[in-house]
Amino acid sequence: MTDIITILYAAVASGTIILYATIGEIITERSGILNLGVEGIMLMGAFFGFYVAYTTESLILAILGAALIGAVMGLIHAFMTITLQANQVVSGLALTMFGSGASAFFGINMVGKTLTTSFQKIQIPILSKIPVAGHILFNHNILVYLAFILPVIIWYIFNRTRWGLALRSSGEEPLSSEIMGIKVIKVRYIATIVGGIFIGISGAYLSVGYSKLWVEGMTAGRGWITIALVIFANWNPLIAYGGAYLFGGLTQLGLNLQKFDIIFPIILLKSIPYVFTILFLLFISLKGKRSNLPKALGLSYYRESRGG
Repeated sequence: MTDIITILYAAVASGTIILYATIGEIITERSGILNLGVEGIMLMGAFFGFYVAYTTESLILAILGAALIGAVMGLIHAFMTITLQANQVVSGLALTMFGSGASAFFGINMVGKTLTTSFQKIQIPILSKIPVAGHILFNHNILVYLAFILPVIIWYIFNRTRWGLALRSSGEEPLSSEIMGIKVIKVRYIATIVGGIFIGISGAYLSVGYSKLWVEGMTAGRGWITIALVIFANWNPLIAYGGAYLFGGLTQLGLNLQKFDIIFPIILLKSIPYVFTILFLLFISLKGKRSNLPKALGLSYYRESRGG
């Protein structure tokens, strides 16, 4: 029983990394912009967050710094795909390559260093005393608790606010939205930048709040998993809970199975969550179209098309 509780507790902490990035990607994609640069943005957020935390010993500045670098990379992607009408897939892949290379180059002197300060665990009064669930859910740091409420806030914005309606309509029918007075280009810019902010924060949480160190390529493919989890969540931030923590649980399962007399090589145990992701994507491709898939996702919008 103790081992199961340990795995579930670690699943929440690990899944939070993916949850922030998944929410950011959902925001971006619901506006009609596909961002395949998640891995690169996460790496830059992880490095920049760690660097700021290590040099200033300020955790708040670390998160803000990672959010800023995420916003800048989101802005670059928005400029390339919205203003210059570049191919969204190519632009996203370029961001990933840039983020991977730049974080490795600038972070080479930070490898092996660890933080002397980090986010402290906060036990929620009363709730943390609940048997089993209290330890699993209510004994984490502030970034985990913020991740608990973030999908609810984003869901409310999507479904109960005018900006959320404008966002969703921009991803469904951009031309009709423009005719109705929605500034599609502005909405897509904002969505891509805000998405980049959350992706950058996910990277900072990984290096500052979770592992407390910097290692080249430390995201280990989580950015690509994020893109798959957006499909898993059907572009619904509430369902993103399940996908993120499921991946976190599978990751911890693979790590904890090493404690037992398992014949399989360690590398195969670590690959469990990635194998699951591949199988899930295969299942989705056989099942067909997802109901919340934005109709205009990945398609460039030309404002001039209103007249022709």
